[in-house]
Amino acid sequence: MSSTAGAAEVRLSIPADSAYVAVPRAVVGNLAARNDFTLDAIDDLRIAVDEACALLLPQSADGVLECVFEIAPPQLTVRTSAVVPNGWRPDTTSFGWTVLTALVESAAAETIDGRLTISMTATATESL
Repeated sequence: MSSTAGAAEVRLSIPADSAYVAVPRAVVGNLAARNDFTLDAIDDLRIAVDEACALLLPQSADGVLECVFEIAPPQLTVRTSAVVPNGWRPDTTSFGWTVLTALVESAAAETIDGRLTISMTATATESL
């Protein structure tokens, strides 16, 4: 049974440095565990967050990575974003993007006012 009664949002801001990627990875793991995701789905989400961060870290123009975790049981949406150089978009044919999209139900990249956001959504399913 989930320990959260309804929708919630967690916001996190970290330095755009690979040493800090463990933080959003731990947060998504904890939130997924609290919302009835299977162990495999939790691992998938952790890896997907790693890949999103890896895509954005080298492009962060202001040295900050923002993560927003939206919980609306049974769904969990993660939005990872950074200010990026004008016109930069992730290569959706790259290995990292392929891995990311294989691990979640949906993934998309969108730029608004110079901030690129990678959104990922997954849904908890009952384990057998």
